[in-house]
Amino acid sequence: MARRDLPAATVAVAATIVLLLLIYAGSRGLQDFDAALVGYAVGGVFAIGALVYRYTRWLARPPTWRYFRAGWASFLSWRNFRRYTLLVPRALWRDLIAQTFILERGPLRWAMHQGIFWGVLLSCLITFPLTFGWIRFTLVPPADYQLWFFGLPLLVFPVEARTGFALFHALDWTALLLVVGVGIALWRRVRDVGLLSVQRFGFDLLPLVLLLAIAATGLALSASSLWWEGRYYSFISLTHQVVVVAWLLSLPYGKFFHIVQRPASVGVTLYQAVTHGLEQARGPAAPAGGPPQPAAARPAAAPAADGQCRRCGGPLPSAQFVRDLRATLTDLGQHYDLGEGYGWLQEYCPACKRVLRGQAYYRLLGRRFL
Repeated sequence: MARRDLPAATVAVAATIVLLLLIYAGSRGLQDFDAALVGYAVGGVFAIGALVYRYTRWLARPPTWRYFRAGWASFLSWRNFRRYTLLVPRALWRDLIAQTFILERGPLRWAMHQGIFWGVLLSCLITFPLTFGWIRFTLVPPADYQLWFFGLPLLVFPVEARTGFALFHALDWTALLLVVGVGIALWRRVRDVGLLSVQRFGFDLLPLVLLLAIAATGLALSASSLWWEGRYYSFISLTHQVVVVAWLLSLPYGKFFHIVQRPASVGVTLYQAVTHGLEQARGPAAPAGGPPQPAAARPAAAPAADGQCRRCGGPLPSAQFVRDLRATLTDLGQHYDLGEGYGWLQEYCPACKRVLRGQAYYRLLGRRFL
């Protein structure tokens, strides 16, 4: 534990220092830094430092580091790049951008995830540069605005144009996305019996409540400035800032940390495809003791070819994946050698694992198991 804590803390401190230097440089020596947003900026700095610490500790775990290293090795290989050129874009589309794997579970669940994911991501991409002083707007007389990023002029647009309205209310659009996504999530969590039986308030409900409060108070700020003639603006602004900072500080150790973890799934997808492709190119390997037997004729403990279940002969992800899984479990001090020539538990498919477990229970308990 101590060996993992020290490098994670060092990386987190280094990342925080780099971020502070970027804030200083991007705001031109704090000239463009808005003191009214200092609460958001401090909360963002602490949140990013904690996210780096948590992510580094997560990477230091034996299973994560093994697949993280293998994923990058596969990605940086020129041979793999030529063979799997379209795999990474497809994985990015399926797992991150469109999240089509969730659409297979139902359109309502997909709409919920899309609303929350893009609402959170786009809000962060807008909020952090604004609070760090990287983005600002200046008036160009008589009726234009100038957009600046890192002290560089980017765009000039009329004050009354649709572009200006869309830019000035960008956080309102992301808030509406959040309201839709969080609304669906809360509706499911109060109606779905399966979710009601396992959900926890602090882990499952509180993050959604905080996101809904952020969206509602953010929209109320726009309503106050546009329709209420500025009434209650100070109170709403303070409430919004408190809720945003609370959510930011809970982000590294809450449910939404998986947003940071999710891109690693692309590396795992590439690693599995590469190892499986290499084994297909080499052809099926014959197990020790002779060629593979038909599944029906193979005894429970007979060895199987690489990439096949020892019991039924069904396909496994890949022999390399199984070997890496066994090595990872060994690193964690977990040994699943079944003995008596049965091999390792990881050499069986999920269905056969359940059969073996049931047989073991029956041998132990006899008729009492039934």
